[in-house]
Amino acid sequence: MRELNEILNQIDGAIGGSSWFVYLLLGTGLFFTIYLKFPQIRYFRFALRVVKGKFDKADDEGDASHFQALATALSGTVGTGNIGGVALAVHLGGPAALFWMLVTAMLGMTTKFVEVTLSHKYREKVGDGISGGPMYYMKKRLNITTKSGKVIKTGYFMGGLFAIATIMSSFGTGNLPQINNIANSVFTTFGVEQWITGAVLAVLLAAVILGGIKRIVKVTEKIVPFMAVVYLLGALSVIFYNAENIFPSILAIFGDVFTGSAAMGGFLGANLAFAFNRGVNRGLFSNEAGQGSAPIAHSAARAHEPVSEGMVAILEPFIDTIIICTITGLVLLSSGAWAKKYENEIQYSDIVVLADVYDEADEDDKRTVRNHMIQKESVPLFSGNLNVEEGIVQNGVTIIAAESFAENVKIRRGDKLYSGTINVLNGSIAGDSDVTIIGKSLLHSAPLTTVAFNEGYFGDYGKYIVSIGLILFAFSTAISWSYYGGRATTYLFGTKYIIVYKIIYVAGFFVASFADTTIIWTLANITIALMTIPNLIGILIMHREMKQTVGDYWKDFKLEWPNEKTPE
Repeated sequence: MRELNEILNQIDGAIGGSSWFVYLLLGTGLFFTIYLKFPQIRYFRFALRVVKGKFDKADDEGDASHFQALATALSGTVGTGNIGGVALAVHLGGPAALFWMLVTAMLGMTTKFVEVTLSHKYREKVGDGISGGPMYYMKKRLNITTKSGKVIKTGYFMGGLFAIATIMSSFGTGNLPQINNIANSVFTTFGVEQWITGAVLAVLLAAVILGGIKRIVKVTEKIVPFMAVVYLLGALSVIFYNAENIFPSILAIFGDVFTGSAAMGGFLGANLAFAFNRGVNRGLFSNEAGQGSAPIAHSAARAHEPVSEGMVAILEPFIDTIIICTITGLVLLSSGAWAKKYENEIQYSDIVVLADVYDEADEDDKRTVRNHMIQKESVPLFSGNLNVEEGIVQNGVTIIAAESFAENVKIRRGDKLYSGTINVLNGSIAGDSDVTIIGKSLLHSAPLTTVAFNEGYFGDYGKYIVSIGLILFAFSTAISWSYYGGRATTYLFGTKYIIVYKIIYVAGFFVASFADTTIIWTLANITIALMTIPNLIGILIMHREMKQTVGDYWKDFKLEWPNEKTPE
């Protein structure tokens, strides 16, 4: 599994984890923000009026209201990215990563406005309702006509590529990491085996998604407001319990933006590149701005003007990232949990075995290991057999777990301390080892957020809030992404193959409940990039049409609603 994760990491590093991808994502948002004169600010209040149904018409076509479309899109974005994703960003990049998540969200508000508007404009009627998304505007508007009049169907190719990536991402984004985080959190909190949680929720998922978009929007419009209230109340209880740490936490977010985060507690520190890259990537995973997923949900909305639905989409990154992710970040920082070591069962993929002995109390040793972790320099990795007696490693090595020095490491096989050998290659434990490794280390993803919620007024009961919130967040995300994947399946193969897709989707949901967390997150990064790249290229090509569409909207609006104040 470690070797597989390394291969996936190389792929991720070449696309989603690369600097050019980050610049493409932020650059697109920045370009449209300037080009359209800061619509995320000018149109924000107007968007609130639209989502309330202020300008609806009785004859508007679609399968969902503005609010239902917003709730469905939000349920697709408000998930493990807000709980596990924020924790992973802070774990890898430190507090400064949160700043870059917020920057990504601010620019992403404009990106969502653009992608939803264009997708809604070119939606189509299909057998079971309205179908839309970036693949439709690509198919209709991105073909190239030569001077001789020959049509080169580049739009068909880009649309097909996007649809294939959407199906892959429905598993990598909306399915696998969602149930994996749910199952791990439930196991940590209640001790329920992961496969049991997966089996129960897989049955519930099948019951919802087999009912189509109308059942999906009815479920999501009820889940989203409830889960937001429960989660935010729990989060605020931690933040105010640690009120003296609120201001220092805010300073930490903004203080190390251009330098990276210094070492603190068990956290070894992160440079600017790690904070920037992980913050932007986790921001994208959280709000999906530019990924092209939310436009699929918004295309089903009852609206006669695509621009109005685009305005509704402006609210998504604001709610998802600027509000919810910021609050999660403050929970992690104010509680101090992000830099504390906790005893836990350490996953093999989180372990690196160094060939020499390094002392965390020695600043030179700590600096050396830190530089190795941020890829500034390298140290020798251990290869060979680890000799273990009564659970204790006898070799002169250093075990790094979850980017921190592991402490009090004990090796078990079943309920007993293990004596024997463990095969290690280039610092990685062989995937076929049948031992369990217990020790104190930093945590990441959902388990980190879970322990942070215990540091508030609710004490140890705080973990139940995370578990319940995670179940609702992640389950609703899986519901929405099944719809996205279904629309992509319709685009590629027709409506009769949707049932095949849904069966595979539910089966994958179950299997992922007991799979390796780290590999799933890496896979999610890859599939996100495969959707985002063609979508960003597409909306950039159509920038002039977007501006014209917005201008025409305001002209028509002023004629139809002459007494209404507008942001224009």
